[in-house]
Amino acid sequence: MTNKQAIAFLLFISGICTYAQNKQLLYNFTEIPQSLMVNPGATIQNRGYFGIPVLSGIYVNAGSSNMSVYDLFADNGVDFNTKVNNMVYSLKAGDVQRVNQQLEVLNIGFKIGGHFGKSYITFGAYQEIDFFNYWPKDLAILAYEGNAPNIGRAFNLSHLNVKGELLTVYHAGYHKMVSDRFSYGVRGKIYSSIIDFTSTKNSGTFITTEGENNFYRHALVSNVEVKTSGYASLREDDVNGGRDVVNKMMPRAFLAGNLGLGIDFGITYSPNETWTYTASIQDLGFIYHNKDVERYTLKGQDAIEGIELPFDDIFNDTGLSNNWQELVDEIEEAFPRDTIRDPYTTMRPVKLNAAAIYNFGGYAGKNACDCTASGFDGLINSVGLQLFAEKRPKYPEVALTAFYYRRLAQALRIKATYTVDKFSKKNIGLGLSTHFANFNFYLLADNLLEYYNLAKANNASIQLGFNYMFPMRN
Repeated sequence: MTNKQAIAFLLFISGICTYAQNKQLLYNFTEIPQSLMVNPGATIQNRGYFGIPVLSGIYVNAGSSNMSVYDLFADNGVDFNTKVNNMVYSLKAGDVQRVNQQLEVLNIGFKIGGHFGKSYITFGAYQEIDFFNYWPKDLAILAYEGNAPNIGRAFNLSHLNVKGELLTVYHAGYHKMVSDRFSYGVRGKIYSSIIDFTSTKNSGTFITTEGENNFYRHALVSNVEVKTSGYASLREDDVNGGRDVVNKMMPRAFLAGNLGLGIDFGITYSPNETWTYTASIQDLGFIYHNKDVERYTLKGQDAIEGIELPFDDIFNDTGLSNNWQELVDEIEEAFPRDTIRDPYTTMRPVKLNAAAIYNFGGYAGKNACDCTASGFDGLINSVGLQLFAEKRPKYPEVALTAFYYRRLAQALRIKATYTVDKFSKKNIGLGLSTHFANFNFYLLADNLLEYYNLAKANNASIQLGFNYMFPMRN
């Protein structure tokens, strides 16, 4: 594969990646039991539920900042190489590519303490894939152009900043309704990492200048490290084909992988029937990697002008001249490439949600309260603002959402959102939740304006699921 082909492939992958894991449609949509997953202190509107296994929570998010699949593959008469060229130079080092997918395996919740009990217990497990990458602008240009047209330019190695993981999360939560005005919740998590690769906080430069003893002088200062867990064993001789890979990885999903701990916390406060305030923190935790670990480092500094060989001295009686080996030895001495197996710790991407909600309109009827409304949730309309932030290696990813919520009937609720972030200024989402014979079905999708041609979308997400709910009693 040529450098340009590699860059085109990287651009294509970037075009199917995504932005911050913001679940703005699910947050505060309290008729959906899964709203407790983004705010453990959310208002609870049932006395118990269980998610249909594997179907209760399916979440996929795809997109990219400042580029789309359409930008590369549109049939608009522009040469493909020209499109790749435009993308390489238009993307910035702060542009983000991200993939996040979650699948609930089990999710159950129930009220404790009898009819007048104020406490609620939840537990379950879900599988998650999380990939996050900052566009490696300098490294992409170096691979695309080479160093010959860039004499005197220092390429920044810190642009290599990527993290990916596959894991299973086991969780148990406790919710307490302190009064009609205030409730809080906390959730503990055990992370079982299946595979992880992390390369952040790199530094260094590579620069080519005019040489004194040769045409060019190449100077490299490098402090680069790639950490992996769960990957080394997949290269063993007895691993042959997809089935062997699955057999290696499956036990790690059931607490046999690298383990970690985390916590979620959330609150809901309603000073009166018209105003509600909510906030939550998710994934405040870590994973300790000490099994199947390999860490690759390239650290050092040196300047090389190469070697000068008369043609007759390139080969000798024993083959290739030792001068070539001298150059290799010099490089290896200056930049030792170590593979070490020391443990390392990764922090989970902490997420913050906060919202202010204004409730208005008529009251839901008594029958509606039987299965949904409780406390100050009897008003049928709500509008509000939600702030989302997620900690990432360089800086937090932030989004602001305005939303409208409406109870259309006893069996149907809708929520519309308008979200602004650095990826889109026109992200409109719509969610619905239905209740029929104690079954709940929900469907949430954002960036609807791009659905007529998803290839043009910078981001899009969809979430859906089925639950069986035990309604509130009079």
